Amino acid sequence: MIFKFLILSDEVDNFKREIKIDSDATFMDFYRAILDCTGFSEKEMASFFLCDEKWRRKQEITLVEMDTYSDEDAYTMEECILNDFLEDEKQKLMFVFDYLNDRALYIELSEIIPGKNLKAATCTLSIGNAPDQSIDVEDIKAETVTLDMGETFYGDENYDLDELDSEGFDGLDVEPPADLDQSDLF
Repeated sequence: MIFKFLILSDEVDNFKREIKIDSDATFMDFYRAILDCTGFSEKEMASFFLCDEKWRRKQEITLVEMDTYSDEDAYTMEECILNDFLEDEKQKLMFVFDYLNDRALYIELSEIIPGKNLKAATCTLSIGNAPDQSIDVEDIKAETVTLDMGETFYGDENYDLDELDSEGFDGLDVEPPADLDQSDLF
């Protein structure tokens, strides 16, 4: 059986990839196929997440085994076979390729083709450039969000804590210490 996946990005509008892969392949095989068709480096941490119909993350399948102290089972790409986790068309996954900034590709199992097999994964559609695999956090910090009226948003060095309206914060039991210096907050 062959799985055909459609891969999209919420960062790059014209990015689209389609990968066909045998259903008996591992998530590691799928991972390598994604790297091949996006140009991403294998030196970065990555994970797949099985998602519900609203893209809420459910089960994680990691590149390497993570130390976990929970009762939850750990799943790695090398050990997990695609058809053990995927069974329905339109099933959704996320491929998190930038852990520090929680950036991901959105994947949908668009078609299941029974009665056929593939020896290796194939990229059957490649449109647009993939998003950059990593972004410079310093570049993000340097950007200032400006409102339509020309006012700057929180994060500006001229931000004044006294301008914060207390409406909507009624009922909070936590009071800041009277001797708290505002400069300690930032």
